Amino acid sequence: MNTQFTTSTGEPQPSWLKVALDNTRRRFNFGDRIAQIAPIETPFFVYLSRVAKLTTDDPVFKMLEQRHQWQRRYFEVETASAAAAFAAATPTLTGITVGAKYDKYGRETQTYNQPLFLLPNQVVVLEAEFSSDLGATWSAPVPIHMLVTRVHTPTATNVQIDGKVLAINNSEDLSAYDGQQIRFSQGARGQVVGTAFPEGSKYPDSWRDELLPVEGYCQIFKTASPMFTGSSMATRYRGIANEFLRVWREKLMEHKMDIEHAMLFGVGRVEGPEDGIEPKRYTWGIVPYISMFGIVQQMSYSASGYNDFIDFMEYFYAPERGNMGPKLWLASRKVIAWLQKLGSNTFLGNTLAQSIRFNLENVQGRFGHRLLRIDTIFGEAFFVQEPLFRGPYEDYAVAVDLRNVRYRPLAANGISRDTFIETNVQDPGVDGRIDQIITEAGLEITLPETHAILKFSA
Repeated sequence: MNTQFTTSTGEPQPSWLKVALDNTRRRFNFGDRIAQIAPIETPFFVYLSRVAKLTTDDPVFKMLEQRHQWQRRYFEVETASAAAAFAAATPTLTGITVGAKYDKYGRETQTYNQPLFLLPNQVVVLEAEFSSDLGATWSAPVPIHMLVTRVHTPTATNVQIDGKVLAINNSEDLSAYDGQQIRFSQGARGQVVGTAFPEGSKYPDSWRDELLPVEGYCQIFKTASPMFTGSSMATRYRGIANEFLRVWREKLMEHKMDIEHAMLFGVGRVEGPEDGIEPKRYTWGIVPYISMFGIVQQMSYSASGYNDFIDFMEYFYAPERGNMGPKLWLASRKVIAWLQKLGSNTFLGNTLAQSIRFNLENVQGRFGHRLLRIDTIFGEAFFVQEPLFRGPYEDYAVAVDLRNVRYRPLAANGISRDTFIETNVQDPGVDGRIDQIITEAGLEITLPETHAILKFSA
């Protein structure tokens, strides 16, 4: 058996590999070429293969997620404070209990976490309410600038801060609030706005964010051709003369479609090993992963859906989530059709002419796809039709940040498990032929908050 292992994951092939498919018992690397087959049918796999491909040397690949938190550092009052008298002559506040709704890894949470970034000598802005009639009525929240003098009593969900008031409602004249009652309501918002140190002071306290370990899995995909007897391979058929090559083209597309399905809808897990059977691994798909860990937003096909879409873009493309820059949106044909109707010279577009504030443009993509480009003040979105978003997914649009996904074929020790073909795998002595296509690869997804799902409804 003449078995050759390719050491390539897509580079130009050596001359000995550029031979006909019917060469006896050979192994051929199709790693990059399979992405070129009918690219419109499998847009996600094509983009992964062309712009987000990175080999792995282990079928269980591990990553570290880093969320830079220096641009966030916002917090809330976790426990409402009792009303107290404010004195302009001694403008100090003590025991304000605050927490952050994201953890040490920078992941947003529904519950409060200890704000590790709050340190002495930071200037913070925090919302407070005042009352001039002993608490009978309270003002709307106004911003207070405060120099943090002490951080103490830490718990898993909060810390307490003391500080000196520098300004109230953006004015350093505190006399207008002298003698009034002050309180901090639960959920009052605050953020760090800098530091202030005296001349000749020592170095400050410090903090750091943490890296979050995550992992992904390579799945083994196999597709076999049916048995072709020696007689059938030598027969000329009607329609397409060479039935063997016709079926092979179909099997390559079937294999590619299996990968596209898995990269879209797979649920990551590992089974076994049990009873001597090697483990079976399943890759994560982008839709279940976002559903579990990312952002899912309900949308409407009605005219109000336009406003909802703009509101979502404002939220989703926020820089503190790392969401600067354009994104690839995989969308069903039904969603694409709704978006197309928002363009100029359409009924819905003309109806909403006074309120539409983004530009729609049909553009030609680099890999054979037609794209719908939507440009808003918050960022660009490039929509491409995903044919597999049908049935239960016909109302889906999925935003993918290509910087935070990778197609990870297994390749190490001089052997690549990117898509390859093994010929003549039938039992020896059989007057016929069976070939198989094999791929061992997985989808790496990081920073799930940089991806999103929009679910549309009537």
